[in-house]
Amino acid sequence: MLGINIIANMVMMLFSCENSMDKVKMFIDNDTINGLMAYDIVIERSDSGTMVARLAAPLMISIDQGDSTLLEFPKGFNAVAFNGDTVPTMKIRGDYGIDNERKQYIIAKRNVVIENIETGETLETDNLIWDQKNKKIHTHAFVTIKGPDRIIYGDSLTANEDFSKRVIHGIRATIDIEDDNGN
Repeated sequence: MLGINIIANMVMMLFSCENSMDKVKMFIDNDTINGLMAYDIVIERSDSGTMVARLAAPLMISIDQGDSTLLEFPKGFNAVAFNGDTVPTMKIRGDYGIDNERKQYIIAKRNVVIENIETGETLETDNLIWDQKNKKIHTHAFVTIKGPDRIIYGDSLTANEDFSKRVIHGIRATIDIEDDNGN
């Protein structure tokens, strides 16, 4: 909101000599300013002084929704969840995302990949909701979970945010992976 006020004041100064106040107000009307854009951003969230998540993106568009703000990442994002200030537990990336700051959830779309740092497992899907407040993830899209010793395919998933505790709905296949020694 402060950014819009600064822009409004600058526009008023630039146009006040030649244009009527109605034209200036029309230029700065909220309908004409769709949202603020920022490039190469990093957002960090903390709880009681402890880092809980960090999100980085090449482009962010802030959209005012009245009682909340949506942050849109049309060119993708990378996020990390932490257990303590320096210990990453989960990484997530997607080609598109929306962050609802008030509700504390992120919607990730297209080529979504989540990595559990501790287990070395990755989850791949096309659509996912990360509920940061409750530390849960879920998707109603097809999922692939790749681990060191197996691959699991399923129709949907509900899990904690690092997907170490999960329920896979409609499991289509589980493929065990043998190591080089035939085990």
